[in-house]
Amino acid sequence: MAGLAAAAEARALGASVTIVERGDRAGGSMLLSSGVVWRYRDFDRFRAECPDGDPALQRPVFENLDRDLRWLESLGAHVVARETGNPLTVGVRFDRRSVVDALLQGGTEVRLGAPLHDLPERGPVVLATGGFQADRELVREHVTPEADHLLLRAAPWSAGDGLRVGLAAGASLSAGMEQIYGRNMPAPPARVDEREFVRLAQLYAHHATVMNKRGEPYVARNWSEIDVVQWTARQPRARAWFEVRRPALSERVRDRTVAEMIEAAARAGAPVERSSHSVRIETVAGITSTLGGLRIDEHGRVADGVFAAGGDAGGIATGGYASGLASALVMGRIAARSALGLA
Repeated sequence: MAGLAAAAEARALGASVTIVERGDRAGGSMLLSSGVVWRYRDFDRFRAECPDGDPALQRPVFENLDRDLRWLESLGAHVVARETGNPLTVGVRFDRRSVVDALLQGGTEVRLGAPLHDLPERGPVVLATGGFQADRELVREHVTPEADHLLLRAAPWSAGDGLRVGLAAGASLSAGMEQIYGRNMPAPPARVDEREFVRLAQLYAHHATVMNKRGEPYVARNWSEIDVVQWTARQPRARAWFEVRRPALSERVRDRTVAEMIEAAARAGAPVERSSHSVRIETVAGITSTLGGLRIDEHGRVADGVFAAGGDAGGIATGGYASGLASALVMGRIAARSALGLA
């Protein structure tokens, strides 16, 4: 999302743009998401939910998102729903494929299968390679010694290219390098295809008893349950067991019941134990994105002629949870304008 938004903004401002894409398609992990782009209803709530983030970065995301959503829709991105399903937030759900098509219209050159090892010889660059969640060594270094056991719940090309290139150019690391966004997912031998990342998320820790292999419990504190997946990621083999009492199976989380989420996991092959009193399921931490990255200023700058947005930029959702697609959209456009000397 960040790279596509930056490219579309720069192209509209008259620049010649090339997207260098490690993967075999443009769009990255955005294509694997729910397509919901959102913000908190008020800025104070944003600050309370992400207290360690930089207010100078959070403010433009909060203030510009509504305008940028209208801009994206004006380019042809198709809105599926104009609500988020969460009373704390506002935003829209896009058809994901239409977002890619809208942002690429106009003939932007896209080089597929092209990892970014060095800065280009000429012109400014916006680093938007999606973070480092697909690089096990970087995840082990910064996030958890259980890195090899995490389920990668993202495109496999977000392997830290932007982080390495930015640091080589003189950038520094943001706070929150140890923090991730993700979801608890059905544990092996479950088969989890990338098309099932959203549907198979086990998002009901508030209705369950959560414990690790040693039987040590964890109580969910955050409404988004991001704290649960971060805790799970650091447990032995990145595993947690959710035990749900039968009366709680009918509880709803957004548009699904707890029972429906467990049944989806069971059909995928997850270990599920049922008794007359409860249902117990084994989950594994699924890493979707890293929340730390390169330290940016409010213009997206990390070094001379080098800017960053999306998963490569840290400091926005630190300490909590906020829409990564929202930050990518807003800061991608800002980084493009800054790269052209217009911000």
